[in-house]
Amino acid sequence: MTNGSGSTILDAVDTAAMAVAAESENGGGQDVKLGIEKLGTEKLGIRKSDQQIIDAFVDSLWLEKNLSQNTLNAYHQDLKAYRLWLENQGLNIIEAGQADILAYLAQRLGEGIGARSIARALSCLRSCYRYLLREKQISVDPTLRIDNPKLGRSLPDNLTELEVEKLLAAPDTELAIGLRDRAMLEVLYAGGLRVTELVSLQLTDINLKQGVLRIMGKGSKERLVPLGEEAIDWLQQFLMGARIELLRSNQYSDVVFPSTHARQMTRQTFWHRIKIHAHAAGIERKLSPHTLRHAFATHLLNHGADLRVVQLLLGHSSLSTTQIYTHIAQHRMKQLHAAHHPRG
Repeated sequence: MTNGSGSTILDAVDTAAMAVAAESENGGGQDVKLGIEKLGTEKLGIRKSDQQIIDAFVDSLWLEKNLSQNTLNAYHQDLKAYRLWLENQGLNIIEAGQADILAYLAQRLGEGIGARSIARALSCLRSCYRYLLREKQISVDPTLRIDNPKLGRSLPDNLTELEVEKLLAAPDTELAIGLRDRAMLEVLYAGGLRVTELVSLQLTDINLKQGVLRIMGKGSKERLVPLGEEAIDWLQQFLMGARIELLRSNQYSDVVFPSTHARQMTRQTFWHRIKIHAHAAGIERKLSPHTLRHAFATHLLNHGADLRVVQLLLGHSSLSTTQIYTHIAQHRMKQLHAAHHPRG
């Protein structure tokens, strides 16, 4: 390995070591030792490890784009998988080229990873290599000529209004945990919240007199979400009794929906609770943590709500994101027409 002038790294270190020996006699050895350290990291081009590159990149996303912790964790996981694959190939992030990235994505696809996950992984790698290009750690972006996989428009999982009623009625409200779950499901459906927004709710985010919630959504965008009378009633019942019981010795906590451990519930825990109640309600279709959010939007549109109002309630930055729900409504209308029209 050589430096910019063609001499080897060992030659450069030997030269610096000789300088230390000479300067030590004059009492200047410490300064030269510090110079060697700088030479070793800057002049000799010792690169950062892949993990250091990933950490620095994710830190830059946090500083520049103010992404949520969940999004940053997703970037970390995607890049970790890529780093481990590169290690098995005897490569690193800086050395990898277009062919290597294509081979990695092909392997992921062969493992049964869906096209959307592949697209997300590629998007993550694009962002990382653009960062490295900007930081002058690479001279060519290896993702530049890689096309995104073609994605079909998939409709979100959705529940009928009757299925939603069954799901909401499933928790045993005689128990503190059941009353909490009922209140959470009611608020989730009434407000169209993301699960992260629901479990993160604080007492200061609730105004029961006005019947609204203050929600901090993606990108730290704040919005006000109205609640219906049913959701407000269940939320009041929970706050006045079961919440106090669940908090036990942690009465100073501001979290609205505490776990059985008297602290903020995780998204995974609530998703587990949804699956339990769906099973109890006899709902066999595949659900997702966003199922009630999708139902909220679709049912509003089915009853004549304006698309832009639904966009505001959901906290979508783009109307095109909300438009997927019009496709669900149209799909449902086609099903009803085919089932009930004499010429369907």
